[in-house]
Amino acid sequence: MPEYLAPGVFVEEVSFQTKSIEGVGTTTTGFVGPTRYGPLDIEPDIITSLVEFERTYGGREQLVYSGEPMDNYMWHAVRSFFEEGGTRLYISRVYTPPDSDSSLPGHAAGFFDTSPSPLTIYSRFPGAAGDARVTLTLKAGQNVLVNDGGTPAVRSMLPRDVVWLRSKGGAPTSPPVATSPPTAPSAGFYLALYDPSSDSWRFSSTGDDFATAGVHLSDLLPAHWELRIVTTTVNVDPLASSTGEFVVADLPLDPMHQRGGSPDSLFAYFAEQPANQSRARTLPLLLLDAEVAALGTGLDVLNSLLAAAPGVRTALTDPASSAAARGLWMVMSGGSDGQRPEADEYEGQVDPVTDRKTGLMQFEDLDDIAIVAAPGSTFGYEDASYQPTAQTIIHLLIDHCERMRYRIAVIDSGNDQAIADVRAMRAQLDSSYAALYYPWIRILDPLSQQEIYVPPSGSVCGIYARNDINRAVYKAPANEVVNLALGFERFLNKAQQEVLNPEGINCFRYFEGRGMRLWGARTISSDPEWKYVNLRRYFAFLEHSIDKGTQWAVFEPNGPLLWANLRRAVQEFLLGQFQNGALLGDKPEQAYFVRCDRSTMSQDDLDNGRLVCLVGVAALKPAEFVIFRIGQWTADSTN
Repeated sequence: MPEYLAPGVFVEEVSFQTKSIEGVGTTTTGFVGPTRYGPLDIEPDIITSLVEFERTYGGREQLVYSGEPMDNYMWHAVRSFFEEGGTRLYISRVYTPPDSDSSLPGHAAGFFDTSPSPLTIYSRFPGAAGDARVTLTLKAGQNVLVNDGGTPAVRSMLPRDVVWLRSKGGAPTSPPVATSPPTAPSAGFYLALYDPSSDSWRFSSTGDDFATAGVHLSDLLPAHWELRIVTTTVNVDPLASSTGEFVVADLPLDPMHQRGGSPDSLFAYFAEQPANQSRARTLPLLLLDAEVAALGTGLDVLNSLLAAAPGVRTALTDPASSAAARGLWMVMSGGSDGQRPEADEYEGQVDPVTDRKTGLMQFEDLDDIAIVAAPGSTFGYEDASYQPTAQTIIHLLIDHCERMRYRIAVIDSGNDQAIADVRAMRAQLDSSYAALYYPWIRILDPLSQQEIYVPPSGSVCGIYARNDINRAVYKAPANEVVNLALGFERFLNKAQQEVLNPEGINCFRYFEGRGMRLWGARTISSDPEWKYVNLRRYFAFLEHSIDKGTQWAVFEPNGPLLWANLRRAVQEFLLGQFQNGALLGDKPEQAYFVRCDRSTMSQDDLDNGRLVCLVGVAALKPAEFVIFRIGQWTADSTN
């Protein structure tokens, strides 16, 4: 309560409205599985298109495990998801490194063809997609030496810039030689050093000691000299054709160079720990901190690079030279897709030092995910050596959704399964937080232009999203066209589905004149109360919305005023659901009830800080069997 201690007029703001509950999103999806590239332990960022996925996680090319190629099921699932109507997606990449003694197993590496190489560059993430051609293009920029009232001055130059001092009177040589006065400085490459206490610049050709730097700014008359800052542009051209080119321009060469108090050099930009999460997810290159520490100053770096490519020195000291003449390039190779990930990689782990997570554990920190799948994890399910791994991954998905409560797992059947095989697979599962789909979908592979079979989870998750956006989450996500489907591994008839549907195996069917359709909407639960996918997803929507929309009530005084406010908030939310057609009943009283009073709480509840609100809703179930009873009737019949 405000205090009123002195006479006066007091104006206060009060609220007369009930705190509203806003419905949460139900279409955000999380895929876990192998990709050709991308981060492993960085919190996933939202992806809204296939182009964004390829920029971070690589292209459509096949993965190669121990010399054996496998279709890139994650890429196909992401493509299907967006083609079917999905809009928001998270990816958790899993990876098992190859058997290697390398400190960075699976990473591509490149170095200049000198001994020793002045610089070794690694792909930031493991994977064959890290193989690339890397070009460092050196450039001497515009002249920054100016005449300021008869005194030499510099503009746009920062401490520890590497500069080229050029005589205006002589032709460029290698190395440059001054041919016009003054004769005290020598043309060449220097490290710019600044003393803030005396506001003075000096230039060193030997190191970074300001006291021994031989060239003073006052020695450089603008009429006779030019100062040009030397930088490099990095161009990464992946050898995989479907992955885009990466370019970053004008990076300083000194490892200790800073701009605005933050490191901004070539080595800081591609450091092991970049400046922000966005760079950490998208930068393709990695320079090891331990190796950078041994490089010396930016002048040392430049001299090492020029020694590796002597012809570049001449081009760098010629302002009219082409970028190609000033480029040093290397090919990064040795990237490996490793081995096929096991269940441990899908489960994930937490780094005890950095607290970074991998696998499904990454999704635990993302509150907006409502659908989870592991595309491709069931490929080879009928192989006796792999089946335990696939079964474990399926159980990990289900356990994750049951633990997170507001999610559903989309489970793929195995590839090339007979009806008896998928029934045996289903018999080992029981959960209302998962749905099983059969069979695999036949599509046209854009890479090979051949027809292949892909797991259905990508299309199903996209159909979930399309159904929620076009209709509502309470509508069963079935009787929906599969846009990319050319066919299925098996074309099922009605009699075959009559065997599968009661067991909770959702089928894809072909109907003449109606195309390829998803024709099932059941969970794999043995509890008849939760046998429909839309019921589970709608209750997850209700529960999550009420959970988020009533957080304000925690630690409020637990009395009738709070109970009444909560009742009104939940009732108004459910009234909106009833008016939208989500609940069964002719009147709100038939569609839902909300009780929060002494009848729902004992004195023990109150003494222990518990507020109990009882909510019941009459949810709509799908019209799975539409029955018309038709008989003969005559005009004089009494019925």
